[in-house]
Amino acid sequence: MSTAASTTVPVADLTAVKARQQAAWSTGNYAVIGTTLQIVGENLCEALDVRAGSRVLDVAAGNGNATLAAARRCCDVMSTDYVAALLDAGRARAQAEGLTVQFEVADAEALPYANATFDVVMSTFGVMFTPDQEKAAAELARVCKSGGRIGLASWTPESFIGQVFKTIGKYLPPPAGVRSPALWGTTARLEELFGDSARKITSVNRDFTFRYRSPAHFIDVFRTFYGPMNKAFAALEGERQAAFVAELMTLVTSRNRSNDGTLVLPSDYLEVVVERR
Repeated sequence: MSTAASTTVPVADLTAVKARQQAAWSTGNYAVIGTTLQIVGENLCEALDVRAGSRVLDVAAGNGNATLAAARRCCDVMSTDYVAALLDAGRARAQAEGLTVQFEVADAEALPYANATFDVVMSTFGVMFTPDQEKAAAELARVCKSGGRIGLASWTPESFIGQVFKTIGKYLPPPAGVRSPALWGTTARLEELFGDSARKITSVNRDFTFRYRSPAHFIDVFRTFYGPMNKAFAALEGERQAAFVAELMTLVTSRNRSNDGTLVLPSDYLEVVVERR
């Protein structure tokens, strides 16, 4: 009697993964990086064609780029994240501009709001990092009204930031069974996540351009303030850390379009508008 070998597909402990991710995003100070990405929130609000008085939810809002963009357009905005310190940074920015915004700690996979509460639900480089992608997408759709819009900005797999995460994963492999965040930057995955709840999905590829004093300055800033990079450097020592830095430098310099010693580096992202059924 012959027996066939069976293959077991790893099942990730998503609760543990989320706890580690939350710790990583709480490390450093993402607000230093996030503030430079403000134009992405402005562009997303224009793509969403938000109207004054609309009730808007910003999910995994960080320090509030899309939040502030919507508030500047006279929307009623709720800004959420699972890192309270980032919401504090967003609150300070809103107060400095004289904008009225509500801030609340919330998990993107279990939003504390009733069905069909918001006219617009959005996330810029935030919800893409949730470990349970199906649950997060279902929550975005659940709290969005019929006829409302879901707006997303997500790094693509081949983008510069997508390759940064690929490099980190080479040295610190992600837990088995966890899907790549960069899949949110693909139309195929978005159809899987939102196809049943969407009347229409529109996507446009855009570039965000990182501008720093030099490639070395970029790495130093991200090493200090960008949680996942900070954690990677802390976990690597000696030759492995040196090899990691060398790979990052090769990646950064290969995509730098500046010829004057500064860094001018575009990174592709997918801007998406999902029209809710």
